[in-house]
Amino acid sequence: MSRIANKPINVPSGVEINIADNTVSVKGKAGVLSCSYNQGVNVIHEDNQISISTEIQSKEVNALSGTIRANIQNMVTGVTEGFEKKLNIIGVGYRAAAQGKKLNLTLGFSHPVDFDIPEGITVETPTQTEIIIKGCDKQQVGQVAANIRAYRPPEPYKGKGVKYSDERIIRKEAKKA
Repeated sequence: MSRIANKPINVPSGVEINIADNTVSVKGKAGVLSCSYNQGVNVIHEDNQISISTEIQSKEVNALSGTIRANIQNMVTGVTEGFEKKLNIIGVGYRAAAQGKKLNLTLGFSHPVDFDIPEGITVETPTQTEIIIKGCDKQQVGQVAANIRAYRPPEPYKGKGVKYSDERIIRKEAKKA
């Protein structure tokens, strides 16, 4: 079995775990998340801990057991604390504004870009050049951040565009005549 799958997952108080029909459902103060898992993997919940075991000893099932454990850990963390990604906008005239269920982006195009915020995600813009994306599903938060960044990824010459707050842009030197 994988080394990651051997570690038990501690379930904090206030979190409900339901395991039925190869599906794990986690309910907490931030919401409800669920994921399904493979037939060869067993998920056992007892004494405020979740443990993962495998029925078949094969390379694929061992890898899946570690992945399932990581997914369940992310669900437990998501319904208790939540996840957040921060984006920064760099460029003259580039700005963002959250209005209800839409994010209005001005990114140097001839038209403003309206991004529809999906259900379960909240977007805040404390300043015009900063976007904070929050939610309980780690995959969905990351996907929304990647979709927003894809409108204008940072370019290597001046660094203009939408970047993650912890991203480092490798700059190129301009051509010389």
